[in-house]
Amino acid sequence: HCFFSDNQTDQSTLCFITVAMENSTEVVSFVLTMYGNIGNFKYLYFILAMLFYILVIFVNAVVIVIIYVDRNLHEPMYLILCGLLANEIYGSTSLLPCLMAQILSDTHEISVFYCFIQIFCIHTYAGIEYAILTIMAYDRYVCICKPLHYNVIITKRKIQQVILAVWICIFVEVGVLLSFTIRLKLCGNIIYKVFCSNHLVSQLSCSSHREMSHINDLVFCLVFSVVIPTGFISFTYIKILGVCLNSSKETKQKAVSTCTPHLVALLNFGFAGFYELITPNFDMTFLPYPLLVISCVYTLICQPLLSPIIYGLKLSKIRHACKNFVASKML
Repeated sequence: HCFFSDNQTDQSTLCFITVAMENSTEVVSFVLTMYGNIGNFKYLYFILAMLFYILVIFVNAVVIVIIYVDRNLHEPMYLILCGLLANEIYGSTSLLPCLMAQILSDTHEISVFYCFIQIFCIHTYAGIEYAILTIMAYDRYVCICKPLHYNVIITKRKIQQVILAVWICIFVEVGVLLSFTIRLKLCGNIIYKVFCSNHLVSQLSCSSHREMSHINDLVFCLVFSVVIPTGFISFTYIKILGVCLNSSKETKQKAVSTCTPHLVALLNFGFAGFYELITPNFDMTFLPYPLLVISCVYTLICQPLLSPIIYGLKLSKIRHACKNFVASKML
């Protein structure tokens, strides 16, 4: 039942923890065994993770500051974008500091308390991300399909209220999900991943509890966080496509320009989320170790870095505001 690494000390530690678990009913920590193959590259991985984290914080913070400083950008669409970028900072912070600490660690243990805190943060990040992308889809739908009523339907106050409601609802939803997982009696503490996952923790539960745990994952993660938003986004883009097919060339170009950043962010997040949902059910150890690690952290690194770049480059108002901001600081 032990995970064997190249390091004899790590091997003895993991065997001791596993044997202790067999004679105990209380788990005090988890072992993240995917770090076992780092070896002498840990300092290189640490530097790369730190650079990624600094870059994510910097690019997201810069766009948020520019939107805040430039009053011309105090519009509903850019308020939604601020909510998205704030969530990118939150999501990367839920992973990368812990990732850096684990890279330098020799035992790769994480306490039960911090593990559940990390699960809560990662799940809320994913839920809020998809919810805000859904709000963006509705904003694009109103802008293209009902342009004359846009300023009445979409207002700054409504957007602020909706984003606040999203954060509260997702926090409550994930809190309810974790309340089921926390009560499970665990029969192991070995997690083959670089961070804590609710699904993998649930798989460590004793057999009498596993079915209930999997049902909870299915209901809360798939129905409320995936199926409903996906249906709503599909509806909005079907409507947008219908309007574009019966419109002038100018309207089509405007629709493409308006929707492209959102579609890129949506498809990237959707692909990463789908991968994260299906991989726990398959043995992925056949992949090379670096590729396996990248695939694990892709959602929490690539998406927070992609969003500010595609919106910053594609939206002309933000590009101009960036140029004006840099020019004013250089004078």
